[in-house]
Amino acid sequence: MPLSLPEPVPMGAPMPQSQRPEVLDFLATRRSASAVTLAAPGPTSDELAMLTRLACRAPDHGKLTPWRMIVLETAPKAEFAARLEALALSRDDAKAAAKLAKLKAPPLGVAVVARPQLSEIPEWEQLLSAAAVCTNLLYGATAMGYGANWITDWYAYDPDALQILGLEAGERVAGYIFMGTAREAPLERVRPEVEALVSYWRP
Repeated sequence: MPLSLPEPVPMGAPMPQSQRPEVLDFLATRRSASAVTLAAPGPTSDELAMLTRLACRAPDHGKLTPWRMIVLETAPKAEFAARLEALALSRDDAKAAAKLAKLKAPPLGVAVVARPQLSEIPEWEQLLSAAAVCTNLLYGATAMGYGANWITDWYAYDPDALQILGLEAGERVAGYIFMGTAREAPLERVRPEVEALVSYWRP
């Protein structure tokens, strides 16, 4: 059955909230897939349009939209990876070149770019908003049945790599979200002991 989203709600319209136990079930079992196991098919153009629409519903204090997305489709992503590999090898950095396997394997990627705005809203909060966009993309792709992984690595920080990606002054990569069909089911990993991480403030 083709996937679809509700029509956009007009600004100012009431948004009734209701229980969504299926969302809780999803969050309880969500698991990122290893990027190197991701193969075609990936999200279609219509599914990608849904994912980017959902990503833009991230919390955004001040309504600044302090982020943008750069889609890396299969063929352009291969060229992007080739340029990064040439950059790494020009530095005799075989280790950096090898790390590109996570970028090369998946059929689709989206670079989420943080672009903090001059505002009374702290930059930290704007960066957190960009991270929320990453989370929405990751969860949305997984909910569609695809494998997905949130990756950074040297090419998310290296100035020359960022120039290849086409970033402007003041922009930073919040993450690359890679998507595709997982060739093997991800295994559950160690999770933290929640009780050790939660405290209650008392006056």
